[in-house]
Amino acid sequence: MKPHDTNEIISVSGTLMMTITIFHNPRCSKSRQALQLLKEKGIQPSIIEYLKEPPDVATISKLLNMLDLEPRDIMRKGEAIYKETGLDNKNLSKRELIKMLAKNPILIERPIITKDGKAVIGRPPELLLSLL
Repeated sequence: MKPHDTNEIISVSGTLMMTITIFHNPRCSKSRQALQLLKEKGIQPSIIEYLKEPPDVATISKLLNMLDLEPRDIMRKGEAIYKETGLDNKNLSKRELIKMLAKNPILIERPIITKDGKAVIGRPPELLLSLL
């Protein structure tokens, strides 16, 4: 699987255009609210339903850099799989945690919105306004 390009799209003419991307879960109310907020601002983001199209290790690493966070900072610790897989083990490396996020995307906090090399977690959804 090739990494998601979370920052840029090449237009038909070959020019680089920046875009807003949302890592979205349509079953999540906060994710739906964030998407609605973007649309109310006249923005049609690139939508990645990350449970159907999970980000790979490289993409998660890039998102973490854009967020300036560590893997545990974007983990949904209330998910059963968090405890079942021993992710609360403080001895796990950053790389191991990122691999687990890639393998179990349900653990990724949502929504994550990216623009111009920056990202935010849209909880609450209004946090995405800092990117606009």
